[in-house]
Amino acid sequence: MPTLPTFPSDSSPRLLHPTAGSEPLGADLSRFGKSVRSTEFFSPVPKGYQRGGHNYVAVFGTVMSGLGKGIFSSSLAKLMKDKGLAVAPIKLEGYLNIDSGTLNPYRHGEVFVLDDGTECDMDLGTYERMLDQNLSRQNFVTSGQVYTTILDRERKGEYLGRDVQMIPHVTGEVKYRLRKLAMTGGPSGGPADVVFVEVGGTVGDYENGFYIEALRELAFEEGPHSTCFVALTYILEPATLGEQKSKAAQLGIKRLMEAGVQPTLVACRAQNEVTETVRQKIAMFSNVPIQRVFSMHDRESIYTIPEAMRAEGLDREILSILDLHGKASSFHEDHARARWREFTGKLLAPRKHQVRLGILGKYTALRDAYASIDKAIEHASAHLSANVDVQWIDTTDINDGNVAEHIDESINAIIVPGGFGDRGAEGKIACVNYVRENRIPFLGICLGFQMAVIDYARHVLNMAGANSTEFDGDCAEPVISELPEQKKIEGLGGTMRLGAQDVLIEPDTLAATLFDNRRHIRERFRHRFEVDPQYIDRLAEAGMIFSGRHPDHPIMQVLELPLTAHPYFIAAQFHPELTSRPLSPQPMFMGLVASAIAHAYPDLAGGSIPARWLPPRSPSAPPPQIPPGSVPPSNPTEAAGQPPAAAHTAPPAVPAGPSH
Repeated sequence: MPTLPTFPSDSSPRLLHPTAGSEPLGADLSRFGKSVRSTEFFSPVPKGYQRGGHNYVAVFGTVMSGLGKGIFSSSLAKLMKDKGLAVAPIKLEGYLNIDSGTLNPYRHGEVFVLDDGTECDMDLGTYERMLDQNLSRQNFVTSGQVYTTILDRERKGEYLGRDVQMIPHVTGEVKYRLRKLAMTGGPSGGPADVVFVEVGGTVGDYENGFYIEALRELAFEEGPHSTCFVALTYILEPATLGEQKSKAAQLGIKRLMEAGVQPTLVACRAQNEVTETVRQKIAMFSNVPIQRVFSMHDRESIYTIPEAMRAEGLDREILSILDLHGKASSFHEDHARARWREFTGKLLAPRKHQVRLGILGKYTALRDAYASIDKAIEHASAHLSANVDVQWIDTTDINDGNVAEHIDESINAIIVPGGFGDRGAEGKIACVNYVRENRIPFLGICLGFQMAVIDYARHVLNMAGANSTEFDGDCAEPVISELPEQKKIEGLGGTMRLGAQDVLIEPDTLAATLFDNRRHIRERFRHRFEVDPQYIDRLAEAGMIFSGRHPDHPIMQVLELPLTAHPYFIAAQFHPELTSRPLSPQPMFMGLVASAIAHAYPDLAGGSIPARWLPPRSPSAPPPQIPPGSVPPSNPTEAAGQPPAAAHTAPPAVPAGPSH
């Protein structure tokens, strides 16, 4: 086994030549002219890393993409975490983008935003929800990140004139990141017992070949019982044949073996339970014992998969492969299982209520574009025993004249989600106006928050020219704008506000009730435009309540209407769906589903739903209106004899912290 060189510092991946003592490479470029004995064992290790102290589980996909590697890997990680082990997941993506921020939702699903502002793949949302664990940028790697690091290092002369190659330099960087995550990716930044590695794409793709090679090298260097390789494959069941066929799965696993990786486990995805005959064939052609070939057929919910894995003995096999039986805690597992089974019991139980919820957007043809919203609804509906029939409504062709055709009387609640660009924006404004006037429960998210402000300005304050400068840079009343001070914010996303930010909640508001009367919450943002401060007072005087604000700056983050005006009208500039978890559903979604139930069942007995989610409300009071013929002042502070509002100042970058 080769001796692995270490990095002298955790702060930068400077390399040590195996024969160069402790002097970092690149420190003295004059050494380029000196002869130095070389070695092919180039495998950088973080300072302090102890080989054998961490374990790795790598999941590869074969046959086809979209099999649910993230669901499988996160479920497997949950089994280990339930036993008291510290786990750290990581997604290795093959594309050259630095992150997922610019990817079209139609091509790649939603962009999931982590606490530290990283824009990443939607699978990291699956990991966070399944593990109830906040992740960071070190849990997400793209080829673009790896290549950028390598090329920057080469330009600084840190390879001592060596020809920089895919092997060993690129694979070495991948191994370094995996080992660093093993040291710091556990709870509170501590070490992880097991790192779960999901390799994006399918075995045989050009773009993920170096990841597979890096993992092969990692297993060789770490030694026996260090690594478990899982092949997630697909079993075909053509309707014309009426039986399951395993040949495609066999060939896919063969491609993995040709890359030098011998699977330790095989998980067979299929519509129906995989037959014993097929499992025998897979075992014979993959050199994997049949007790380690598992059927991963379709389930009622992804949240039932961990228990199904446990019932099949998958957790025991992992412990045996990695020699971790001694670290597992049955007491910890019993407690974790009881809590999870309570949730899945609610999830699978017959529901008391039936409601219909409309989601208004422009990516409605692809549900993955709103995956976190879908999951947040699932969490809330299970806790409130509601069967939610989600209607996906494209707003592109909606206007004031036909909005009632799209939001009929069967709709019990509406969500207007986030998005960018002006396509479908006018349709969303028309829908917000309709649900506000017809008292249909409403939740606006990010762009939905902004649409609510525009609607209120146009139809309550009679500001016909109200708009966002994102859609019309020369609009007469830019109630939503990207202010000059906002453009000065630097960091992730350029002028985007990304990641966790503090929100100050006003007492005695709907938001305060939903968030259990906490004054401060922490939520995740992803936006560039916001309410222009010069309009805040005018909107408030007309009845709009800004119940959530930035603690130090005039940035509005939650708005609502009083319960005397509307049963449930609330919107957030942040993305509440990103922090919803199965055991702790997001409060704004709980309130929306509860209000949808009340809308569907007007005679619902009081106390049927906890008052936190369904506070008492007036049944008939109309929303506040500007008196006919009146014209609101262009500057409300001047009308009140006060000096103009203070100039808007963008907040500094806020460090990441725990979500609510």
